[in-house]
Amino acid sequence: QVQLVESGGGLVQAGGFLRLSCAASGGTFSSYIVGWFRQAPGKEREFLIGIRWSSGLTSYADSVKGRFTISRDNAKNTVYLQMNSLKPDDTAVYYCAGAPGPGAEYDTWGQGTQVTVSS
Repeated sequence: QVQLVESGGGLVQAGGFLRLSCAASGGTFSSYIVGWFRQAPGKEREFLIGIRWSSGLTSYADSVKGRFTISRDNAKNTVYLQMNSLKPDDTAVYYCAGAPGPGAEYDTWGQGTQVTVSS
């Protein structure tokens, strides 16, 4: 079974950038949809961005269009979330998740990585 491990979170000033990584172990992303989510204190988990591994097709939430991008590295079996122009409102725990195919639920989750944006 695929397991996901996020890394790359940390503290950054407003206007700065971070790149998060989501590495798969115990399997590959080959047929998966991989998405990034976040959850801020007191708020519901929010979908941000996703990529279909096989085709590279992406989808974005309006809240991150123009600032966040998603990419993948086939050789490393890793998905990246590039976050630019960060705002204090971006402070949250960020999770990557996998869905076994289009329309399926995200059923594999990483442990999350904290991103804190200071003003």
